[in-house]
Amino acid sequence: MRQINIGLIGAGWCGGIRANTCAASPLVGELHIAEINEERLAEVAAETKPTSMTADYREVIARSNLDAIIISATPETMHYPMAKEALSAGRHVFLEKPLALTLDEADELISIARKKQCKFAIGYSQRFNPKFAYVKKSIVDKTIGDPVCVLVSRHITRGLGNKIGGRIKLSPAAMEATHDIDFALWCMEPARPVRVYSQSSYGVMQDVTGLEDAQWLMVTLDNGVIVTIGAGWTMPPGYPNYSGTWIEVTGTQGMLTIDDTHRDVIFNTMANGMQLPMSSMPGESVGHVFAGPMHNETLHFLEAIALDRPVMATAEQARTVMELYMAADLSAASNEPVSLPLRARGSSAVAVA
Repeated sequence: MRQINIGLIGAGWCGGIRANTCAASPLVGELHIAEINEERLAEVAAETKPTSMTADYREVIARSNLDAIIISATPETMHYPMAKEALSAGRHVFLEKPLALTLDEADELISIARKKQCKFAIGYSQRFNPKFAYVKKSIVDKTIGDPVCVLVSRHITRGLGNKIGGRIKLSPAAMEATHDIDFALWCMEPARPVRVYSQSSYGVMQDVTGLEDAQWLMVTLDNGVIVTIGAGWTMPPGYPNYSGTWIEVTGTQGMLTIDDTHRDVIFNTMANGMQLPMSSMPGESVGHVFAGPMHNETLHFLEAIALDRPVMATAEQARTVMELYMAADLSAASNEPVSLPLRARGSSAVAVA
């Protein structure tokens, strides 16, 4: 088995995790990193010892010996042009969510990937959370019978909410609930969403980012299952990048309750009070191991390229997620249920300021 060469664009929080995973993997021969923040680039380069580093992402894409490119750049407006250039160059691509900002952009990227016969994966790391994977297994194995309804509630701290909402006008459905929409649709395959009703509530975020504090969606699938998802980003400050999730899955023969609120490890100090380590969605390094799903998600992509295996979260699946949260935003604005699929394919996911 030959080693593969990887390009990585964007070495921030998530990109840094993926860079370190690539650098430590025996599957990777060369690692080329692009990052516009010189200080951050130097920091990640010291950790990973890349083959090359640059501030210009196009220099990475132009390298003819690359097998795949991981795009972890922000703001999210850069996802479409970067992915288009990488796919057009014939590179396999891993792209952080969201896939794009319009359905037309998403369709174009999917079309290019098919034409170039490139693997095209989207960053929905929660599929690699063991608790979430157990839900999927239980549904596939029918240990809880046929699914009846699903509830997912996710909340993050306002510090992270301010950071996300400050760089682009995307709703809680698009930026937070998107992980849980993907999770629920993945679990319920091959069922597809046919209708969504959504409501948003405003509070402290309106004066900071102009966005909602929380958004809830009730989704009807074509098999009759009801999926209810809530997401908010205004929890008081606490452990950096804290995320807490509660899941209930009811079936005809049983029920699953998943506590992913990270209250199992509590660290209490005079300096910082109560802290909840290992509680961010991507995860964090803990000595010689990595606590969280993003490391394993990155390894999965590397193995998919090196061993020619299917990727986990496909761009086609991400498009369905994208269409659903766009419909949810339309529903929240109109106070009416919205049917799927959407007729206006070119609709934008970016909120009006």
